[in-house]
Amino acid sequence: MDTEAPQRTRATFVLPNSPRWVDAVLGDGDRSRSAMLNQIVVMSVVLVVAAVGLLVGLRGDAVLFFVAVTGVFLLTGAAIIVPWGHVPPRWLAVIPVGDIVAIAIMRTAEPAAGFGLLWVFPVIWLASGFGTAGWIGGMGLSLSAYAVVEATTRTAPSSFGFVLLPLLLIAVSTSTYLSSRRANAQRLLLDRQATVLTQSLERARRHEQVLTEALDRVDFGVVRIETDGSASIINDAHARLLRGSRSSAAPDVFTADGASLLAPEEQPMARVRRGEAFSDARIQVGSGDDRRVLSVSARRIIEPDGRDSGAVVVTRDVTAETDASRERDALVSSVSHELRTPLTSILGYLELAIDTPGVPEAALENLRVADRNADQLLRLVGDVLAASSQSRSAAQVTVAPEDVDLAELVNAAVESILVSAGERGITIDVSRVEPARAYADPVRIRQVLDNLLSNAVKYNRPRGRVSVATSVGDQWAIIAVQDSGVGLNEEDLGSVFQRYYRGVAVRDSAVAGNGLGLAISRDIVRRHGGDITVNSVLGVGSTFTVTLQARRPGGS
Repeated sequence: MDTEAPQRTRATFVLPNSPRWVDAVLGDGDRSRSAMLNQIVVMSVVLVVAAVGLLVGLRGDAVLFFVAVTGVFLLTGAAIIVPWGHVPPRWLAVIPVGDIVAIAIMRTAEPAAGFGLLWVFPVIWLASGFGTAGWIGGMGLSLSAYAVVEATTRTAPSSFGFVLLPLLLIAVSTSTYLSSRRANAQRLLLDRQATVLTQSLERARRHEQVLTEALDRVDFGVVRIETDGSASIINDAHARLLRGSRSSAAPDVFTADGASLLAPEEQPMARVRRGEAFSDARIQVGSGDDRRVLSVSARRIIEPDGRDSGAVVVTRDVTAETDASRERDALVSSVSHELRTPLTSILGYLELAIDTPGVPEAALENLRVADRNADQLLRLVGDVLAASSQSRSAAQVTVAPEDVDLAELVNAAVESILVSAGERGITIDVSRVEPARAYADPVRIRQVLDNLLSNAVKYNRPRGRVSVATSVGDQWAIIAVQDSGVGLNEEDLGSVFQRYYRGVAVRDSAVAGNGLGLAISRDIVRRHGGDITVNSVLGVGSTFTVTLQARRPGGS
């Protein structure tokens, strides 16, 4: 796409004093048409005058009068026949100059008839069509002809009549000249503006063509929805992605898992037309081998004045990603199932060995270490198996909530992590832990606390600090775990609770992890009707906040 800033064209013009002005303003066809029309007007008036002269009779020289009339007719024929577009513009002045001479002859032939008024027509022509030269030349020639005729005919007109005609010619010529200049200046300005507008339209057309070609070449769909719900821009990819089955012009739209049809009012485009904005809404178009899983995102377009002017909808084909994720989950689930059985057996035999009488103390200690690690491995396998479930809930866990004191659960979890924290010199502050009753499953909440405290220690700085606090209100009980660790950036904050996700700073560290703990913890808390959130600053630390119901729903 052309990114160069459009050049701004400034409309400027100059009014020269030469006939080239006429050539700049009038084209070849305009000049010929102007000559013909102006001369036809002069001829028509002269024709009427000649007809009246014949009817009432001429008291002067009739022969000389009709010679002048014939000259006007000849000039009219020349104005019509001559291709003025191929002749220098100055030559066109011959016609009105000839008219002035012919009218002078008519006035000489009949001095008392007032034919001098006919000079107005050629004077107007010269003043309007030939600039300053035509204005001055027309006035000068007509006034000179008037003076010569008056001198040769030896008529004794009144002083008023002698002055009136020259004043009339001067006034008409000057007024016409000024009006013509204004009209031609406006015409030049309009022509320049029309040129600028034409260039802008052409540039906009080229940009639109480039944009259309670019949108048609990308592999994701783009749609521009106007405020009235109509689509002003639709690229080829959007139509192709929504086409679905090759045999159906209107494919069915399912939920992302393909289990149920999506109601028309719940489909992405219907939601956009209702004014909604969303990100990564998953749908399935078609079924069987022709199915497509699409990710649809919509962003509202807000004008500077705050007015909603529609939306842009982007559609991506994520079928391959979805299939790969399902295959991965299926593989992990299968492996996890296979691992649970031998691990359970190992734990059983370890417990039997520990309970066997006469085992030396050193061997018992080794057996207890093996038992703890095998138990940890079994819990990890359980987490992976729960997270790999293909249902909408990532963690297939059950909760049995009861009235518990969160302070007791926190203190127990802190006690279990003290050894790991001491190895890294990390201090755990529980000064803000106070009694806080909540309606929760103690086993599952302990699992959440173990995960949060484990992360706070693992991803902390050597000799860092972890602070735990509890509080309770009328409706909600809160647990907050704050650390001075590596922290999270903006991208991590939006993805930290996703399965298998590990933050940038975490990936750069040497600490191992599977990216499942936080995802499972959030699912556990949400099954309690609460939620878990995080606030973090990269390089400073993070604070995870668990919100739980303070009492049994519907209870007092």
